[in-house]
Amino acid sequence: MFATVVIAFLFTRMGLLKENVATLAVMMSTIIFLFGGIIGTFHHLYFSGTPTAVLALGASFSALEVVPLVLIGFEAYKNLTLTRAKPWVSVYKWPIYFFVAVAFWNLVGAGLFGFFINPPIALYYMQGLNTTPVHGHTALFGVYGMLGFGLMLFSLKGLMVEKRWKTGVLSWSFWAINIGLAAMVLISVLPRGLLQTVASVEVGFWYARSAEFMSTPLMDTLRWLRVIGDTIFAVGVVGLAWFVVGLKTGWSIEKGESDVSKLYTQTTTGDTANESA
Repeated sequence: MFATVVIAFLFTRMGLLKENVATLAVMMSTIIFLFGGIIGTFHHLYFSGTPTAVLALGASFSALEVVPLVLIGFEAYKNLTLTRAKPWVSVYKWPIYFFVAVAFWNLVGAGLFGFFINPPIALYYMQGLNTTPVHGHTALFGVYGMLGFGLMLFSLKGLMVEKRWKTGVLSWSFWAINIGLAAMVLISVLPRGLLQTVASVEVGFWYARSAEFMSTPLMDTLRWLRVIGDTIFAVGVVGLAWFVVGLKTGWSIEKGESDVSKLYTQTTTGDTANESA
Protein backbone atom coordinates (compact mmCIF):
# COMPACT_ATOMS: atom_id res chain seq x y z
CA MET A 1 0.00 0.00 0.00
CA PHE A 2 2.89 2.33 0.83
CA ALA A 3 4.49 1.66 -2.55
CA THR A 4 1.18 2.28 -4.32
CA VAL A 5 0.59 5.63 -2.61
CA VAL A 6 4.17 6.88 -3.05
CA ILE A 7 4.28 6.08 -6.76
CA ALA A 8 0.81 7.54 -7.36
CA PHE A 9 1.81 10.72 -5.48
CA LEU A 10 5.08 11.19 -7.37
CA PHE A 11 3.54 10.54 -10.78
CA THR A 12 0.76 13.01 -9.98
CA ARG A 13 3.26 15.68 -8.95
CA MET A 14 5.23 15.05 -12.14
CA GLY A 15 2.15 15.53 -14.27
CA LEU A 16 1.95 11.93 -15.46
CA LEU A 17 -1.34 11.11 -13.73
CA LYS A 18 -4.51 13.09 -13.18
CA GLU A 19 -5.34 13.60 -9.52
CA ASN A 20 -8.78 12.04 -9.78
CA VAL A 21 -7.36 8.93 -11.47
CA ALA A 22 -4.60 8.59 -8.87
CA THR A 23 -7.05 9.09 -5.99
CA LEU A 24 -9.45 6.49 -7.37
CA ALA A 25 -6.64 3.99 -7.89
CA VAL A 26 -5.32 4.50 -4.35
CA MET A 27 -8.80 4.17 -2.81
CA MET A 28 -9.52 0.98 -4.75
CA SER A 29 -6.13 -0.47 -3.83
CA THR A 30 -6.69 0.47 -0.18
CA ILE A 31 -10.01 -1.34 -0.05
CA ILE A 32 -8.68 -4.47 -1.73
CA PHE A 33 -5.47 -4.55 0.30
CA LEU A 34 -7.36 -3.91 3.53
CA PHE A 35 -9.78 -6.80 3.13
CA GLY A 36 -7.25 -9.04 1.42
CA GLY A 37 -4.58 -8.20 3.96
CA ILE A 38 -6.56 -8.84 7.14
CA ILE A 39 -8.39 -11.99 6.08
CA GLY A 40 -5.54 -13.02 3.82
CA THR A 41 -3.17 -13.40 6.77
CA PHE A 42 -5.05 -16.56 7.75
CA HIS A 43 -3.12 -18.49 5.14
CA HIS A 44 -0.06 -18.15 7.39
CA LEU A 45 -1.79 -20.17 10.13
CA TYR A 46 -1.59 -23.57 8.44
CA PHE A 47 0.95 -25.08 10.83
CA SER A 48 -1.04 -23.99 13.88
CA GLY A 49 -3.87 -26.41 13.11
CA THR A 50 -6.22 -23.83 11.62
CA PRO A 51 -9.55 -25.30 10.38
CA THR A 52 -9.72 -25.99 6.65
CA ALA A 53 -12.45 -23.40 6.04
CA VAL A 54 -10.40 -20.61 7.64
CA LEU A 55 -7.30 -21.68 5.71
CA ALA A 56 -9.22 -21.67 2.42
CA LEU A 57 -10.71 -18.25 3.18
CA GLY A 58 -7.31 -16.78 3.98
CA ALA A 59 -5.69 -18.26 0.89
CA SER A 60 -8.47 -17.00 -1.38
CA PHE A 61 -8.36 -13.43 -0.07
CA SER A 62 -4.56 -13.41 -0.15
CA ALA A 63 -4.69 -14.43 -3.82
CA LEU A 64 -6.95 -11.43 -4.53
CA GLU A 65 -3.98 -9.14 -3.93
CA VAL A 66 -2.93 -9.79 -7.52
CA VAL A 67 -5.93 -7.78 -8.77
CA PRO A 68 -4.73 -4.25 -7.82
CA LEU A 69 -1.18 -5.23 -8.77
CA VAL A 70 -2.33 -5.91 -12.32
CA LEU A 71 -4.02 -2.51 -12.38
CA ILE A 72 -0.87 -0.86 -11.05
CA GLY A 73 1.24 -2.57 -13.69
CA PHE A 74 -1.12 -1.40 -16.42
CA GLU A 75 -0.97 2.17 -15.10
CA ALA A 76 2.82 1.95 -14.95
CA TYR A 77 2.94 0.93 -18.60
CA LYS A 78 0.78 3.89 -19.56
CA ASN A 79 2.98 6.17 -17.44
CA LEU A 80 6.08 4.88 -19.21
CA THR A 81 4.42 5.69 -22.53
CA LEU A 82 3.64 9.19 -21.29
CA THR A 83 7.27 9.75 -20.29
CA ARG A 84 8.23 9.42 -23.93
CA ALA A 85 5.65 12.06 -24.85
CA LYS A 86 6.86 14.65 -22.32
CA PRO A 87 10.46 15.79 -23.02
CA TRP A 88 11.04 17.28 -19.56
CA VAL A 89 10.22 13.96 -17.89
CA SER A 90 13.30 12.44 -19.55
CA VAL A 91 15.28 14.15 -16.79
CA TYR A 92 13.70 11.66 -14.36
CA LYS A 93 13.90 8.68 -16.71
CA TRP A 94 15.78 6.29 -14.44
CA PRO A 95 13.88 7.01 -11.22
CA ILE A 96 10.71 6.34 -13.22
CA TYR A 97 12.22 3.10 -14.57
CA PHE A 98 12.83 1.92 -11.02
CA PHE A 99 9.21 2.78 -10.14
CA VAL A 100 8.03 0.77 -13.14
CA ALA A 101 10.22 -2.12 -11.89
CA VAL A 102 8.34 -1.87 -8.58
CA ALA A 103 5.06 -2.46 -10.42
CA PHE A 104 6.58 -5.36 -12.38
CA TRP A 105 7.94 -7.18 -9.34
CA ASN A 106 4.72 -6.44 -7.47
CA LEU A 107 2.88 -8.33 -10.16
CA VAL A 108 5.39 -11.17 -10.52
CA GLY A 109 6.73 -11.51 -6.97
CA ALA A 110 3.74 -10.68 -4.81
CA GLY A 111 1.09 -11.64 -7.36
CA LEU A 112 2.25 -14.59 -9.45
CA PHE A 113 4.65 -16.25 -7.02
CA GLY A 114 2.44 -15.35 -4.06
CA PHE A 115 -0.58 -16.99 -5.67
CA PHE A 116 1.68 -19.92 -6.54
CA ILE A 117 2.16 -20.92 -2.89
CA ASN A 118 -0.99 -19.57 -1.19
CA PRO A 119 -3.92 -21.81 -2.24
CA PRO A 120 -4.72 -24.48 0.39
CA ILE A 121 -3.46 -27.48 -1.60
CA ALA A 122 -0.22 -25.62 -2.39
CA LEU A 123 0.19 -24.61 1.24
CA TYR A 124 -0.12 -28.24 2.26
CA TYR A 125 2.86 -29.33 0.15
CA MET A 126 4.89 -26.15 -0.55
CA GLN A 127 4.89 -23.84 2.46
CA GLY A 128 8.33 -23.75 4.05
CA LEU A 129 10.20 -25.09 1.03
CA ASN A 130 12.33 -23.08 -1.41
CA THR A 131 9.11 -22.04 -3.14
CA THR A 132 8.57 -19.67 -0.21
CA PRO A 133 11.80 -17.61 -0.67
CA VAL A 134 10.96 -17.40 -4.38
CA HIS A 135 7.96 -15.34 -3.33
CA GLY A 136 9.87 -13.63 -0.52
CA HIS A 137 12.88 -12.45 -2.53
CA THR A 138 10.94 -11.18 -5.53
CA ALA A 139 8.21 -9.51 -3.48
CA LEU A 140 10.40 -7.95 -0.78
CA PHE A 141 13.40 -6.71 -2.74
CA GLY A 142 11.51 -6.40 -6.00
CA VAL A 143 9.07 -3.98 -4.37
CA TYR A 144 10.83 -2.21 -1.51
CA GLY A 145 14.36 -2.51 -2.86
CA MET A 146 13.41 -1.03 -6.23
CA LEU A 147 11.22 1.55 -4.52
CA GLY A 148 14.12 2.57 -2.29
CA PHE A 149 16.45 2.95 -5.28
CA GLY A 150 13.82 4.93 -7.20
CA LEU A 151 13.14 7.30 -4.30
CA MET A 152 16.87 7.78 -3.74
CA LEU A 153 17.50 8.70 -7.39
CA PHE A 154 14.39 10.90 -7.49
CA SER A 155 15.60 12.82 -4.43
CA LEU A 156 19.17 13.11 -5.72
CA LYS A 157 17.93 14.49 -9.02
CA GLY A 158 15.79 17.01 -7.17
CA LEU A 159 18.84 18.15 -5.20
CA MET A 160 20.92 18.66 -8.34
CA VAL A 161 18.35 19.25 -11.03
CA GLU A 162 20.67 21.76 -12.72
CA LYS A 163 23.27 19.01 -13.35
CA ARG A 164 23.33 16.58 -16.27
CA TRP A 165 23.96 12.97 -15.29
CA LYS A 166 26.14 10.45 -17.10
CA THR A 167 23.65 7.60 -17.04
CA GLY A 168 25.71 4.87 -18.72
CA VAL A 169 26.62 3.17 -15.42
CA LEU A 170 23.13 3.80 -14.03
CA SER A 171 21.50 2.16 -17.05
CA TRP A 172 23.78 -0.85 -16.82
CA SER A 173 23.19 -1.09 -13.06
CA PHE A 174 19.39 -1.02 -13.44
CA TRP A 175 19.36 -3.94 -15.84
CA ALA A 176 22.00 -5.91 -13.90
CA ILE A 177 19.99 -5.67 -10.68
CA ASN A 178 16.76 -6.79 -12.33
CA ILE A 179 18.34 -9.52 -14.46
CA GLY A 180 20.36 -10.75 -11.47
CA LEU A 181 17.26 -10.98 -9.30
CA ALA A 182 15.40 -12.87 -12.03
CA ALA A 183 18.33 -15.24 -12.67
CA MET A 184 18.77 -15.90 -8.97
CA VAL A 185 15.18 -17.11 -8.75
CA LEU A 186 14.63 -18.80 -12.11
CA ILE A 187 17.82 -20.89 -12.38
CA SER A 188 18.33 -21.77 -8.73
CA VAL A 189 15.72 -21.10 -6.05
CA LEU A 190 12.59 -21.94 -8.07
CA PRO A 191 13.93 -25.26 -9.52
CA ARG A 192 15.01 -26.36 -6.03
CA GLY A 193 11.57 -25.47 -4.68
CA LEU A 194 9.80 -27.42 -7.43
CA LEU A 195 11.99 -30.49 -6.84
CA GLN A 196 11.24 -30.25 -3.13
CA THR A 197 7.53 -30.02 -3.93
CA VAL A 198 7.70 -33.22 -5.98
CA ALA A 199 9.51 -34.95 -3.09
CA SER A 200 6.92 -33.59 -0.65
CA VAL A 201 4.04 -35.02 -2.72
CA GLU A 202 5.66 -38.40 -3.43
CA VAL A 203 7.35 -39.10 -0.08
CA GLY A 204 6.50 -36.43 2.50
CA PHE A 205 7.20 -32.92 3.68
CA TRP A 206 9.79 -34.18 6.14
CA TYR A 207 11.80 -35.74 3.31
CA ALA A 208 11.68 -32.63 1.12
CA ARG A 209 13.38 -30.68 3.94
CA SER A 210 15.78 -33.41 5.01
CA ALA A 211 19.56 -33.15 4.73
CA GLU A 212 19.51 -36.36 2.70
CA PHE A 213 17.41 -34.84 -0.07
CA MET A 214 18.93 -31.33 0.06
CA SER A 215 22.45 -32.79 -0.32
CA THR A 216 21.81 -34.76 -3.52
CA PRO A 217 24.11 -33.89 -6.47
CA LEU A 218 21.31 -32.17 -8.42
CA MET A 219 20.29 -30.01 -5.47
CA ASP A 220 23.93 -29.08 -4.83
CA THR A 221 24.35 -28.08 -8.48
CA LEU A 222 21.22 -25.93 -8.41
CA ARG A 223 22.40 -24.33 -5.17
CA TRP A 224 25.72 -23.31 -6.73
CA LEU A 225 23.97 -22.02 -9.86
CA ARG A 226 22.61 -19.24 -7.70
CA VAL A 227 26.09 -17.70 -7.78
CA ILE A 228 25.39 -16.56 -11.35
CA GLY A 229 22.36 -14.48 -10.48
CA ASP A 230 23.84 -13.29 -7.19
CA THR A 231 27.00 -12.09 -8.94
CA ILE A 232 25.11 -10.17 -11.62
CA PHE A 233 22.91 -8.65 -8.93
CA ALA A 234 25.86 -7.68 -6.71
CA VAL A 235 27.75 -6.08 -9.59
CA GLY A 236 24.65 -4.04 -10.40
CA VAL A 237 24.40 -2.81 -6.81
CA VAL A 238 28.11 -1.88 -6.81
CA GLY A 239 27.56 -0.01 -10.07
CA LEU A 240 24.70 1.94 -8.53
CA ALA A 241 26.86 2.81 -5.51
CA TRP A 242 29.66 3.90 -7.88
CA PHE A 243 27.23 6.16 -9.71
CA VAL A 244 25.93 7.76 -6.49
CA VAL A 245 29.45 8.38 -5.20
CA GLY A 246 30.23 9.88 -8.60
CA LEU A 247 27.51 12.47 -8.11
CA LYS A 248 29.52 13.79 -5.17
CA THR A 249 32.96 13.50 -6.74
CA GLY A 250 31.90 14.61 -10.21
CA TRP A 251 32.57 11.58 -12.44
CA SER A 252 28.81 10.94 -12.84
CA ILE A 253 28.08 14.52 -13.96
CA GLU A 254 28.48 15.86 -17.48
CA LYS A 255 29.92 19.27 -18.15
CA GLY A 256 28.04 21.79 -20.24
CA GLU A 257 24.43 22.87 -20.50
CA SER A 258 22.19 21.55 -17.71
CA ASP A 259 19.16 19.35 -18.30
CA VAL A 260 16.79 22.13 -17.24
CA SER A 261 18.42 24.78 -19.42
CA LYS A 262 18.54 22.46 -22.41
CA LEU A 263 14.88 21.51 -22.10
CA TYR A 264 13.88 25.13 -21.52
CA THR A 265 15.75 26.16 -24.68
CA GLN A 266 14.04 23.41 -26.68
CA THR A 267 10.63 24.42 -25.35
CA THR A 268 11.04 28.15 -25.97
CA THR A 269 12.48 27.50 -29.44
CA GLY A 270 9.49 25.33 -30.29
CA ASP A 271 7.05 27.94 -28.95
CA THR A 272 8.75 30.69 -30.96
CA ALA A 273 8.58 28.58 -34.11
CA ASN A 274 4.88 27.91 -33.55
CA GLU A 275 4.16 31.60 -32.98
CA SER A 276 6.03 32.53 -36.18
CA ALA A 277 4.06 29.94 -38.13
